[in-house]
Amino acid sequence: MKKTVRLLTVLLLVAAAVLVVVYRAVNRVPSADLPQYERVYRIFEDGGCLSCHSADPKVPFYANFPVAGKIVMKDIDSGYRAYDMKPFMESLKEDGEFSAVDLAKIEKVVLDDRMPMPKYYLVHWGSSLTSAKRDIVLDWIRNERIEMYADNLPADRAAEPVRPIDQSIEVDDAKAALGFALFHDPRLSVDNTVSCSTCHALETAGVDNHQYSHGVNDQLGGVNAPTVYNAVYNFVQFWDGRAATLAAQAAGPPLNPVEMASPSFDDIIAKLKADREFSKAFNAVYPDGLTEANITDAIEEFERTLITPNSRFDKWLLGDDSALTADELNGYELFKQYDCATCHVGQNLGGQSYELMGLRKHYFADRGLELTVEDNGRFKETQDERDRHRFKVPGLRNVEHTWPYYHDGTRETLEEAVRDMGIYQSGVELTSAEVDKITAFLKTLTGEYQGKLLTNDTSRDVIHNHDHEH
Repeated sequence: MKKTVRLLTVLLLVAAAVLVVVYRAVNRVPSADLPQYERVYRIFEDGGCLSCHSADPKVPFYANFPVAGKIVMKDIDSGYRAYDMKPFMESLKEDGEFSAVDLAKIEKVVLDDRMPMPKYYLVHWGSSLTSAKRDIVLDWIRNERIEMYADNLPADRAAEPVRPIDQSIEVDDAKAALGFALFHDPRLSVDNTVSCSTCHALETAGVDNHQYSHGVNDQLGGVNAPTVYNAVYNFVQFWDGRAATLAAQAAGPPLNPVEMASPSFDDIIAKLKADREFSKAFNAVYPDGLTEANITDAIEEFERTLITPNSRFDKWLLGDDSALTADELNGYELFKQYDCATCHVGQNLGGQSYELMGLRKHYFADRGLELTVEDNGRFKETQDERDRHRFKVPGLRNVEHTWPYYHDGTRETLEEAVRDMGIYQSGVELTSAEVDKITAFLKTLTGEYQGKLLTNDTSRDVIHNHDHEH
């Protein structure tokens, strides 16, 4: 009996030793001799991230099992809907460029120790993130972010996912002056009644505060007009991203039959050329004269000046601890805790990616309104089913003044918008206190334009009544 016990004990010890050796082998940290990016790449490759976060996942053998298969395919669908990691991995393999959203999403998952899920790493040994692997990834993200922005934030804030607005951006002043004039010129519209500033007035935070903007003959557009302030920081323009540049965006509304309805840029140019003084001033800056390309280039140059630095939050980022109250700072921490800062990143706190509206709960099923073509979002341009209901993330700068909210303008107050973002994007029911604190933080994002705090004195009641008349 004693010999049997001893034998079993020895066998158990040997088995334990083997398991330890195997565990250490499969969880081996990539060599420190490798470049940092390559270490991170190997960690994610070993972790099997592309098994869920790609269009062509590596489906495991047990996906063919009746019960397990349903669970696996559900996880794969959920992972791919949330984040397509393949472009990031391809860039990482070559030490290429990364978006601020990539860094923020990966950082949050690593900090929360969410991935891989236990049901994955219990089967796939070596896929789990050990503390050593997490440290490698987080250190790489911090270094990448500091290099990406080069804004010399204090050491304790150098790795924040959101950044301060630039104090200035280099522009051609002569072109910007022409762009200012064109931005406010109703001759870009067919009946000389609508200008860019009609929907993006500078004195009302770059928006018109309507659910849908009013074009020529008081026609209604189909999507809420985003602010023109800080649009220079967006990686594309329009909710569906159909314009790659500010100039391309400026070319759209003049010919849109609902917005400005001009038949062509030739018609616009003819009207502008008839103004000899304006034409002379334009030709002095653009030797080849009035052309569509030059008109939109001038507007772009002007819009590059529409930045709003020196918000209280920016002052905090730059080291002024007195700039935020305790509740506002707590609101920022909640903003990060509930994943808001995985999409609302960078200097504009957004505008860097397309994201699914209704990631955690079906927004459009709950909305109670008939679907429109604008609700398709990025799908309008790509016809890729994954892009249906996926929109360019709006920037949150000056957001207290840019109501109503969402692409469909259905949320009239910031509190409503925050509460429902928690439900549909983060999958959480925020408490009233949490909503208040996050809202308080968002109000610290209001900056200055030309040295003065941005304001908006538009009456909500007048706008509300006007919209509902239609």
